[in-house]
Amino acid sequence: MNQQAHRGRIATIIEILNEQMADLGVTNRAIFINDVLQLLCEARNAESLEKSIIVSKIRGILESIAPRNIRRVKINGRILQENQLLWLEDITQDPENQLLWSEEIILKKPNIFHKISGSNQSDLPLKSLSQQPKSGKLQQNLIWAIAVTVVLILMGFILYNALQFQLLESLQSQPETEIESSPKPPETLSSAEQFSRGVKIAEEAAAEGKFADTRQEWLEIAQKWQQAADYMEAVSPDFERYATAQNRAALYRRNQEQAQRESVISYE
Repeated sequence: MNQQAHRGRIATIIEILNEQMADLGVTNRAIFINDVLQLLCEARNAESLEKSIIVSKIRGILESIAPRNIRRVKINGRILQENQLLWLEDITQDPENQLLWSEEIILKKPNIFHKISGSNQSDLPLKSLSQQPKSGKLQQNLIWAIAVTVVLILMGFILYNALQFQLLESLQSQPETEIESSPKPPETLSSAEQFSRGVKIAEEAAAEGKFADTRQEWLEIAQKWQQAADYMEAVSPDFERYATAQNRAALYRRNQEQAQRESVISYE
């Protein structure tokens, strides 16, 4: 589980946060958008959402996980509500009435050089350190061995990231090709019917996203988010909820992109 969270899998990160914050009576929801992890912390009363405690707890958990490509985190505190589908839209449009507080933090990046050198030193027992021979040649060989090890680790790290980048480039185009074939909303539907169908499909996508784990499941969810966005974008400008439809269309597009990213992570 920790390995998946380190790779940036949002569902696993939330599972760890919920597990480690259960004693506080706090549940968490999140979405990664525009390079920011938007995190919603909810509890049944304000006393359980003490800002300093929650922010410190979340910072500690996330920095121990060190999720890849996540540094900026916006933490939002809110009293528990029944309606959860469009929580990001709700707190963005009306933060004063929706939130108790919010705080943006920057996670510390792990220092790979420090971790390597620290692990090398800590692995040596005190007795062996005290009994090291004083031979200059042996010490020189030891230094060279450590240097070669560090270089090999760095080369492996660079190669791993290069391969991942190539894999991501090849996979990103594939989901888009598969999703582009999704049916567009029929022109014979009224704006009210298009709006209603868009909401229904979005609810299905949100529900399925709670349990998705495979690449194919995330691709299907991404397709549903696209269909929901298509219906919202097809609403006529003279429809009374046109502005809401446009806002939801933009949100559904972002959710579609997030589902596509999850499909790439699941493929790995």
